[in-house]
Amino acid sequence: MKKWKIAGINFDHMHMGDNLRMAFNHPDAEIVGICDEQPNRMAQAIQNFNIPADRVFTDYRRCMETAKPDLVILCPATARHGEWVDRVAPFGVHMIVEKPFAASLAEADRMAAAVQKTGKVLAINWPLVWSAPHETAKRLIDEGRLGDILEVHYHGGNRGPLRHGADKVEYDEATMLRAKQTTWFYSREQGGGSMLDYLGYGTTLGTWYHRGEKPIDVTAVVDQPEGLEVDEQSVTVARYWRGLSKFETRWGTFTDPWIMQPQPKCGFVIVGMEGTVSTYDYEPTVRLQTRQHPEGETIAVDVLRPPFQNPIQYVIHCIETGRPIEGPLSQPISRIGQQIVDSAVLSAKERRTVPLVG
Repeated sequence: MKKWKIAGINFDHMHMGDNLRMAFNHPDAEIVGICDEQPNRMAQAIQNFNIPADRVFTDYRRCMETAKPDLVILCPATARHGEWVDRVAPFGVHMIVEKPFAASLAEADRMAAAVQKTGKVLAINWPLVWSAPHETAKRLIDEGRLGDILEVHYHGGNRGPLRHGADKVEYDEATMLRAKQTTWFYSREQGGGSMLDYLGYGTTLGTWYHRGEKPIDVTAVVDQPEGLEVDEQSVTVARYWRGLSKFETRWGTFTDPWIMQPQPKCGFVIVGMEGTVSTYDYEPTVRLQTRQHPEGETIAVDVLRPPFQNPIQYVIHCIETGRPIEGPLSQPISRIGQQIVDSAVLSAKERRTVPLVG
């Protein structure tokens, strides 16, 4: 098998460490370079994956020209996704961009156009896709257990983006408060805020559950925390031709869902004409209710196997087999998710219901 050469460029988002770990653990992949303009942000990855000095760069051009990767992982601030795809696309490589798709629909379309010219793959990674409960829920939907989907209810978030780093390593309160003054997560200009951070999860996986259906219009509201440029909480309602779906985001949940589920739980409740399913992040079971079993039944989640355990496995598999990228990582599903996010941003800004943009 071909040994896939992978580079990680721009460490704005702490998920870079998680994605590099997946590359490090892939039997047919090799980390040939990492790059960030701030060397200290690469220190943990260098230590974790034994990356030699000649594979560490602060200039992306030198990284691309020297390491010659086949696949690049990009983790820039949300508002810089388009900029970084434009920079890397001319090198003719496949790309995985860490969620969300972009800060706007126009930027998402710009990214797609830049990569389309090269004939390479552009995948948008949504980490919740690789959560067994959510994959199990999709299987139940595809099997027709819920019938036609009427509603998707989503609640997503964590204690805050500054509470932890790669591999979910926790930071102390003092470190978090210092970072809050300088991080892009709390910068409006750089695409910060809980809505842009988490709403795309709900709207993109929600579109996947809705089988690609688009809403008619969107209504959204965000909080207005004193002294901050961005929101830490949002509620979005999308009206479809046969029902309402609701998507909530929250920085400041009582607990982090990967350690202990807060209340309300993080995840989805999906309602169909023939049944319902609740699927919560990281839990070992989902709860299915059908007309045959209205009292509900608890179902153990599916065991995810290669190449469907993480984005590195999946994208390499698709490239090797010639299969198109499907589901939430695909551009068509992620684009609809972005349409809803753009509509929500506009609705919250103008304090009115807006038609689906784009």
